[in-house]
Amino acid sequence: MITSFLLKSLDRSIIAVVAILLGLAIAVPALNLLTAPDHPLHVPTYLVSLFGKYLTYALLALALDLVWGFCGILSLGHAAFFALGGYAMGMYLMRQIGARGSYGNPLLPDFMVFLNWKELPWFWQGFDMFWFAALMVVLVPGLLAFVFGWFAFRSRVNGVYLSIITQAMTYALLLAFFRNDMGFGGNNGLTDFKDILGFNIQAAGTRAALFSASALTLAICLVLTTAIVRSKYGKVLVAVRDAESRTRFLGYRVEHIKLFAFTVSAMMAGIAGALYVPQVGIINPGEFEPGNSIEVVIWTAVGGRGTLIGPIVGAILVNGGKSIFTAAFPEFWLFALGGLFVLVTLFLPKGVVGTASAYLARRKAHRRAADAERARNTLVAEPMAAE
Repeated sequence: MITSFLLKSLDRSIIAVVAILLGLAIAVPALNLLTAPDHPLHVPTYLVSLFGKYLTYALLALALDLVWGFCGILSLGHAAFFALGGYAMGMYLMRQIGARGSYGNPLLPDFMVFLNWKELPWFWQGFDMFWFAALMVVLVPGLLAFVFGWFAFRSRVNGVYLSIITQAMTYALLLAFFRNDMGFGGNNGLTDFKDILGFNIQAAGTRAALFSASALTLAICLVLTTAIVRSKYGKVLVAVRDAESRTRFLGYRVEHIKLFAFTVSAMMAGIAGALYVPQVGIINPGEFEPGNSIEVVIWTAVGGRGTLIGPIVGAILVNGGKSIFTAAFPEFWLFALGGLFVLVTLFLPKGVVGTASAYLARRKAHRRAADAERARNTLVAEPMAAE
């Protein structure tokens, strides 16, 4: 029943993107592991990790699109959920180091030994088990989003006020995680990871597996998000975005509708952060920077909010351009990013994918109108020819 529901919600474009992601999950690791370094089709290991990072960013943008594109909630705090998921995974990876750390302590991470901690804090308990860490990856961001959304949406905080509050939440977490006495590594964060699930995190095979996991997770989340927004609940979600007061007057509990979408979106962002950390090898308070949340908004706007596919395309395009542009003109990147957002807002308000979809829809409608006109002319001409 669930499978049938998911399949009915998919269209050709979603199926095509899922197929591409599944193909990449197989092709990129194969080209990395099964081809010689001098082969023209060989994908270096560093590019595998870089592409994997782009996919985690795409998942984060998709999470934002669920609440911004379909519910009208412009969250400037999704970097917080991303970072919390990353810290949960980082804590698991730190516990896997054991006695191989610089201080050789089998229980305490190096930064705790350096700061003269005598015992492992209670909130680090259980992170030596992968299943517990995986549970925290979705539970911690989801719980924060639920509590935050419960109070915000019940108080009917909307628009720019909600955006400012989400950014304030992110900044508060940034300041908290910078503190050494919080037990999360302070300014340096968590790094020097060794293993994940018993495999060397630096090995090419592990990097390839992490890339495949990122691609598969993005494909699954795309299918689930599509099913959500194209269900009856999704129609109400769009109604809340377009006419919240009317939807409320019709008897819907708008705060509950928003809260569900916000919580699911935060969980997706946490999963993206958990996949991001082992591929980049570090997580620190800088991931909470409010500017990171603003960048996610730009990715979504460039690709096309409310399109599902657009945020994925936008995240990959912008971050790919960032990698190239920062290498050539590092001092101008922020100006280029700001200019890109202004240009998209003025000339491509629907984003790249939204504009392309609208153009194709107009062409299709024009073609149908032309076919209908030709059919009418044929029907008129046939009686005249018979006479």
